[in-house]
Amino acid sequence: MNLDFLQDKSILVTGGTGSFGQRCVRTLLAQSLAKKIIIFSRDEMKQSEMQATLSDPREQLRFFIGDVRDLERLQRAFAGVDYVIHAAALKQVPMVEYNPFEAVKTNILGTQNVVNAAIDQGVEKVILVSTDKAANPANLYGATKLCAEKLVVNGNVYSGEGGTLFSVVRYGNVLGSRGSLLKIIEQQRPSGELTITHEEMTRFWITLDQGVNFVLDCLRAMHGGELFIPKIPSMRIKDFMLSLAPECRLRTVGIRPGEKLHEVLVTVEEARRVKEFSTHYVILPEHDDWYALLHPHYAEGQAVADGFFYSSQKNGEWLDMTRLYELLNKV
Repeated sequence: MNLDFLQDKSILVTGGTGSFGQRCVRTLLAQSLAKKIIIFSRDEMKQSEMQATLSDPREQLRFFIGDVRDLERLQRAFAGVDYVIHAAALKQVPMVEYNPFEAVKTNILGTQNVVNAAIDQGVEKVILVSTDKAANPANLYGATKLCAEKLVVNGNVYSGEGGTLFSVVRYGNVLGSRGSLLKIIEQQRPSGELTITHEEMTRFWITLDQGVNFVLDCLRAMHGGELFIPKIPSMRIKDFMLSLAPECRLRTVGIRPGEKLHEVLVTVEEARRVKEFSTHYVILPEHDDWYALLHPHYAEGQAVADGFFYSSQKNGEWLDMTRLYELLNKV
């Protein structure tokens, strides 16, 4: 991965103490010549613990305590920043369903604050880390992330020509992140029984490193207004669990409120504006003028067939046990 574009640049990660944020910061420290790497998050304990585990001989790191709900704090944090990776979000589906006002404040209004602060402070590029749950959302988390995507993509209209560029990355379930299925299996395995919501449920899978590398590559390549989606494999939840804990029995507990049987990364409606490449898809903006402006940058991409959609149960790439273990060795 080429991170030469970050040389002598300042980059800020919102939600910098989360699973994605921490792996992203470590990647930046190891592989980039960034002038400054800023971790922006609201939990001082997590910042303290993270700081204690990081080696920074060039003193690139800065830790900012703050909340994306606080526009004034974002304005201060973004001063002199070239690139922002916006990964801060409330994402645990059951908790978000029970605390909807809080999810709206962080995921939607917080994203609006990020857009406004970036424009006001002259940030060069902002990229949002989104989720497959934003495509045809069935729960509040997905709905708030869909709103966040719309705010970021259309932030380009507010920034105007020569202003801040905004784009989005959308991908699936992350292996090994906090609250992931791996963690649940670890917790339940000693009992000899694993709970599953539906035996036919499927999900997309990506490792943290793959997610970080894809986001950074999209940050380099973006022109503003795109939504980037990696081509990643699918697997049934049942097969995933039995591959990792074959000695356990499964107990079906039923699909939870707001949970989908299968996930979607590109909807039928979005497919009309999709360009396909060997490793990813790019969804171009809805506005005709904007689409025409971006189209030359993606002229080599292939249009997808009418009725195309990219979902976890219709995926052309599936994980078997061998490939699953190969991915897990990289977690």
